Amino acid sequence: MRLIIANFDSCNRMLWLITSVLMLLSILFLNSAVMAADEKKIDFDKIDAEADAAIERLYKLDGGKAFAEKAEALLIMPNVGKGALIVGIEHGKGVLRIDDKTVDYYSMSAGSLGLQIGGEAKDIIIAFLTSEALEQFRASKNWEAGVDGNIAMIKAGDGGTASNFTTKEPITAIVFDVKGLFFDFSLKGGKFSKLDKYK
Repeated sequence: MRLIIANFDSCNRMLWLITSVLMLLSILFLNSAVMAADEKKIDFDKIDAEADAAIERLYKLDGGKAFAEKAEALLIMPNVGKGALIVGIEHGKGVLRIDDKTVDYYSMSAGSLGLQIGGEAKDIIIAFLTSEALEQFRASKNWEAGVDGNIAMIKAGDGGTASNFTTKEPITAIVFDVKGLFFDFSLKGGKFSKLDKYK
């Protein structure tokens, strides 16, 4: 009887290990497929227009304009979408703006394990508060949050306000949807890759 139970536990552990490996491979495959699709054809004018709309939504938030004015540069990732199955995939394209002018285009991708519910789109706006943090970001081909630098998240209550924006971190982000509702979650593991407009 003990031998049977031991064999059963061993099979369960092996099944869990195989499942975990397959899920990780799925993340890598899906991210690669999305990135490959990006390289085929990118509408940069559309990205700029969507970034303009995201900034307008930011300015409507209490404290949103003050948040933007404190930054050396803003990485604006509008309408970032999210997959809704067991493997969640965040993906979006956006612009890096200095003095309200677009200087570079970026794509963002991030995979996460665990049950994902919903497929809401949201705006992610990342503020670089020091020139050093900005230079390090621009020098990296594939910048990863939590590895190449940390991103502090602004958390807001149900009223949706960034007026209490205070941080010592050189990179800070705010995430909200089209209704102005804030999302509190980590961007750790998110990868930002520069897009070549003239490729």
